[in-house]
Amino acid sequence: MPGNLHDILRETFGYDSFRPFQQEIIEASLAGRDVVAILPTGAGKSICYQVPALAREGLTLVISPLIALMKDQVDALVANGVSATFLNSSLDPEEARLRLSGLDQGIFKLLYAAPERVMNGGFIDDLKRWGVRGVAVDEAHCVSEWGHDFRPEYRQLARLREELPGVPFLALTATATRRVQDDLVSQLALRQPEVFVASFNRPNLTYTIIPKAKPVRQVFDFVQARPGEAGIVYLQSRKGTEEMAAALAAEGIPALAYHAGLEPGLRSENQEAFLRDRVRVICATVAFGMGIDKPDVRYVIHADLPKNMESYYQETGRAGRDGLPSDCVLLFSKGDFMRNLRFLEEMTDPEAAAIARRQMGRMIDYAESPECRRRVLLGYFGEVWPGDNCGSCDICLGTRESFDATLEAKKFLSCLFRIREKSRFDLGMTHVVEVLTGANTEKIRKWGHQALSTYGIGSELTREEWREIGGQLVRLGYARISEDNYQTIGLTEAGRAFLRGNEPLLLTRLPRRPERSATGPSKPLRTGDIPCDEGLFAKLRELRKQLAEQRDVPPFVIFGDKTLRHLALRYPATPEEFLAIPGVGTQKLKDFGEIFLAEIAVWLRDHERLGLTEPAPAPAPARPMKSENGISATALESVRLFREGQGIAAIAALRGLTEGTICSHLARAVTAGVLDLDPRDFLTEEEEQRITATMTARGLGFQELGALHHALGGEIPYAKLHFHRAFQLRANPAPGTES
Repeated sequence: MPGNLHDILRETFGYDSFRPFQQEIIEASLAGRDVVAILPTGAGKSICYQVPALAREGLTLVISPLIALMKDQVDALVANGVSATFLNSSLDPEEARLRLSGLDQGIFKLLYAAPERVMNGGFIDDLKRWGVRGVAVDEAHCVSEWGHDFRPEYRQLARLREELPGVPFLALTATATRRVQDDLVSQLALRQPEVFVASFNRPNLTYTIIPKAKPVRQVFDFVQARPGEAGIVYLQSRKGTEEMAAALAAEGIPALAYHAGLEPGLRSENQEAFLRDRVRVICATVAFGMGIDKPDVRYVIHADLPKNMESYYQETGRAGRDGLPSDCVLLFSKGDFMRNLRFLEEMTDPEAAAIARRQMGRMIDYAESPECRRRVLLGYFGEVWPGDNCGSCDICLGTRESFDATLEAKKFLSCLFRIREKSRFDLGMTHVVEVLTGANTEKIRKWGHQALSTYGIGSELTREEWREIGGQLVRLGYARISEDNYQTIGLTEAGRAFLRGNEPLLLTRLPRRPERSATGPSKPLRTGDIPCDEGLFAKLRELRKQLAEQRDVPPFVIFGDKTLRHLALRYPATPEEFLAIPGVGTQKLKDFGEIFLAEIAVWLRDHERLGLTEPAPAPAPARPMKSENGISATALESVRLFREGQGIAAIAALRGLTEGTICSHLARAVTAGVLDLDPRDFLTEEEEQRITATMTARGLGFQELGALHHALGGEIPYAKLHFHRAFQLRANPAPGTES
């Protein structure tokens, strides 16, 4: 079997080896097992059901939520020589009849359909007649009400599982907390499924957060610095998408808007324009993107704050699906958070509103955290980043500058004190900043705050800089935002103590704009970079676009950017050399080999061959292990060594990780009940009491270890804080706590 699978992978899809988990998932499915696969965007989920579909007899049904995704995937399969089709409402009656006839004749290997069609009328009887031998449920998180994109129609699919008792089901998604995983197993009625949870890490993505100042200008500057690259700009409102697209277009950057309020024909037209490289930028609400198969999106910009971490991860995951370096930029403003809170007032379900508020809070924690972005993001999904520096976020790249903010902090906190002293109540962040900068507003005059001793003492900084400082002081526990809808900011006891004392305070400054990606020939390569002849690459992109227009398919259906960059690196001259390029299978060699080889030959007649060195392949990842109680494979390895009697220092040395990382692994295992340890082996009773007292005094939760560590003066190491949290959560698990 493995040899056959590798033949299919090489000859049909043009790849020499499987990515982590792909082969294990495929073999489990071919063995007749139900499978749950949690794989990040860009990890090759489609291969997990396309290869077994070609390896087994009969038809494989793929349940997909979006019409556009079905068409793109079928176009790509047909270009690879695979007999595939889809059934949905976009087909005219005659075309639908022809496809149904083809299914009756057994000429298709894969059928794509939406859940509504699958559960409608006698479609299940049709599936039985057509000889369905496998079912793949894509975007499976949609079945769970705990997921970020719940779709009620997915709930009906449990009946399909009952009607096809001997057919293996494969549920795939890019994002699922432990709670969502359990829910989708239950809702799809899966039978003792094998569960594979890959790393959520996307190593080719660089994460950057900058203060939101003038978002249109910030987006324009970023996009203008990347000519020829495709990107998505996410905004919360429909009006915002149209205004951003119009502003970019007015500056000569091809951009269109996408939101649910557009007329369906125009919405589809705008999406197609982006997929086919007719416009560079799509400005969209969250209505755009799930399942969009465009692999060469080089950046995703969130011009407004996402409402939760799942959405943020899913949306940033639409960048760099081809594995090439890509950027994820968040323009952060606390004002967006307050706007989102106001929307909660319209919710009639108090419990749902409380959940949404907590999810927003986690998003704020991420944006304001001084820790590695990758570490915090992966930590949300229960994965520990095994290292101290990811090398590809604004924190780890050192784009945040530490500075002595003692004076600035005292000015800000003094202003809070004086406002409260004068008016007997607190006011919002905007008002505090206006007092500090000496603004002449009606509210300042109304309350007489122009007479405060702190009025105008912060005129040397911009309002956005003061907002940034205020946000960090809140995170550190020196100030507190009220939990009501007014969102006032007031001084805490810790803030009063800081004002009275002489303790210095370091804060960080963020860049006003994201830096241009380091992709020039004289700059170091980023993860996933493929150096190539950029002139030839541009010519091959033009040729690809021409062929795509002729075939009426998106350009990436012909070849992805990664394949073109390898062509512009290796300069193949023969069919054999062309077939050795990643992403070239036998059908694409037959269809496109001659024309691309001719284009390369013409280029070399007029240009020197560049002597570029092919990048060394990335180190092979450790063999994946199945998760246990939501604990990642790398954490389970640390647990195994600990059970064998190895100490923390020894495990760190053996695995090439820090002791802090090993402690994080063991602490997570304690929380999940995988490892039973004694708290006294890791921290004293006095330390426990001090931690608890500090958390209570500062109003800190278990998700705010950075702020807690700072509040403790750095005297209790992070390792002990991780263990304290683990023991507390083990003893007092919160209802509905997600792993």
